[in-house]
Amino acid sequence: MTQPTDPFLTGDLPGIGGEIRTVPEDFQVEERPLYLPCGEGEHLYVTITKRGLSTPDLVRRLSSMLGVKTQAIGVAGLKDARAVTTQMVSLQGVRPEQISRLRIDEIVLNVQILGPHRNRLRTGHHSGNRFRLVIRNVADHAAETVPAILQQLSLRGIPNYFGPQRQGKDGDNYCIGALLLHDARRREKMSRATRIWYLNSYQSFLFNRILARRIDHLDKVFVGDWAMKSDNGACFQVEDAEKEQSRADRFEISPTGILFGSRVSWANGEPGKIEEAVIAEAGATKEGLVAAAKACGFRGERRALRIPLAELEWSLNGSILVLSFNLPPGAYATSILRELMKASPANS
Repeated sequence: MTQPTDPFLTGDLPGIGGEIRTVPEDFQVEERPLYLPCGEGEHLYVTITKRGLSTPDLVRRLSSMLGVKTQAIGVAGLKDARAVTTQMVSLQGVRPEQISRLRIDEIVLNVQILGPHRNRLRTGHHSGNRFRLVIRNVADHAAETVPAILQQLSLRGIPNYFGPQRQGKDGDNYCIGALLLHDARRREKMSRATRIWYLNSYQSFLFNRILARRIDHLDKVFVGDWAMKSDNGACFQVEDAEKEQSRADRFEISPTGILFGSRVSWANGEPGKIEEAVIAEAGATKEGLVAAAKACGFRGERRALRIPLAELEWSLNGSILVLSFNLPPGAYATSILRELMKASPANS
């Protein structure tokens, strides 16, 4: 299977080109906490700002400097190395006075103690991320193009594609995931984390294909859609599309695509036909995917086809564009960069 190019929502507008991540400071991410520590418990919560350091490397660094096992360290999300990022970390069995052992340098820029909490910080325990991105050497027409693109994204939503980092350096993790679905012996040779990573990559590949089919209507709901509520992530099946469209126009709900699994519901009607067509093109069937998911032990879920462009701020100074915006958990800054640049910035 060759991975196709995902279409743009703003394909009628030219890209501004440019360069990102010229220096780590050009890509800044601040994690927004879902909650703050309650003030008691064995897990010390801290906020760490780092430069040029991935989250797994941060965990290993903390483990070595504090003398605790990596399993005692909790994070809510993974942050890229080629950036300046701020995220919350939980440290089991670590006392506030031990934090002085952490060396502040050009890599770990700041450590702030938040307080103790009863439970470990786990994946997804954040409300999203605030991004500040710098794109350098943009095209001369950026002054006209940027506001036009951002207006469409603000009005209709950002295509919620999975970023290229899901597919690895060679872009083919989904191929391994597809093979693992039907190769129990190969699955058994892998750790559970590795196995799930590849299977999630295949889910992501199929979801991106579904979104690509609906890119011109990603802000429309149809009968048979599973719509997601923006306030709590709950899904319901659309029976009256005309009635629900006004809610979609207000961004109260959005149509979703499937991340297949053993228990997740498939769409009906036209949305269902699109989902079935995509998996058929990949050489799979609904029944086969459900059976394989049961064997592999994952339930699946629905994912919104679009996300709101929240708290947008931007400025253009000569050939340098600076953007700030919020994204919910699981969304990629790549989705905005590629619409503006008309390219696929890797690992964004």
